[in-house]
Amino acid sequence: MPTVSPSPGRRAWRRFKRNRLGFWSLVLFSVLVALSLFAEVLSTDKPLVVRYEGTTYFPVLRDYSEKTFGGDFETPADYLDPFIRKRITQGGNWAVYAPNPYGPKTLNYFASSPNPAPPSRENFFGSDDRGRDLLAQLIYGFRVSVLFALALTVIGVVLGVITGAIQGFFGGKTDLAFQRFIEIWGSMPELYLLIIFSAIFAPSVALLLVLLSLFGWMGLSDYVRAEFLRNRQMDYVRAARALGVSNLQIMWRHILPNSMTPVVTFLPFRMSAAILALTSLDFLGLGVPPGTPSLGELLSQGKANIDAWWISLSTFAVLVITLMLLTFMGDALRDALDPRKTDT
Repeated sequence: MPTVSPSPGRRAWRRFKRNRLGFWSLVLFSVLVALSLFAEVLSTDKPLVVRYEGTTYFPVLRDYSEKTFGGDFETPADYLDPFIRKRITQGGNWAVYAPNPYGPKTLNYFASSPNPAPPSRENFFGSDDRGRDLLAQLIYGFRVSVLFALALTVIGVVLGVITGAIQGFFGGKTDLAFQRFIEIWGSMPELYLLIIFSAIFAPSVALLLVLLSLFGWMGLSDYVRAEFLRNRQMDYVRAARALGVSNLQIMWRHILPNSMTPVVTFLPFRMSAAILALTSLDFLGLGVPPGTPSLGELLSQGKANIDAWWISLSTFAVLVITLMLLTFMGDALRDALDPRKTDT
């Protein structure tokens, strides 16, 4: 029987898997992202399950008052309080805590050391200058950075592909008008605009995402434009025109699939740039709202507390590992999609 030739996508995947560094970087990065998505289970100050006096409670899903567990007040129970912890664990009662029994905003009022506290059995990575557990801050801050970078990358890719496709396919005056617009728009001072809008509006992740998205599409747009300029001269495009296929169908079904190499290769590097941008803005106090877990805010704390070396070291390690994994993935993707590479 004749041998079926693998598809270009399958051949690219084989080349990607042969790059062991890039492949295992993808696996490790995917595992870290998946774990961060379950941060409310892995790192929370509320027990996952409590069995108290014959009744089962799920504090991680809803709040219970202190009176529920034998306390004196109607306020939500503080499960770090030694009294409450003793009540739900003595006798036949039991509680299942998260692997890291602290949330991103948890203030341990019963800590045995002043803050910022060094790594200990109580806080594995230590605490910051506000008494919050550093490991919880890193887990939630990593999730915020990755999800923000992913959203910014998706928006940038959509805008970059649309604008680049229009420029490259139609060319002429359309291309010229877009190029002049991009030159003017790209010369605007992005940082100054962020400072101005931060002073006018209340800081929020949505506002930051909108502002960075306004400028994050231009780099990819140039690559897609170049691919469309090259591919629109190919014979298969001329044949589609001769058959009366509409411009939109030619762009979507014929040229775009053959122009995706720079788009896919662009993704890990774009995510790295987005994470760095968010971290830098948070470091300057122009990023996410106060109280939101952030790697940049932790770096700022480390700068303000030089003696608390564990804050800067752990945050820097998380940031470097994340960017290294994305860089290795980008290099492997670039090699896998290189048309000059062979399967041999």
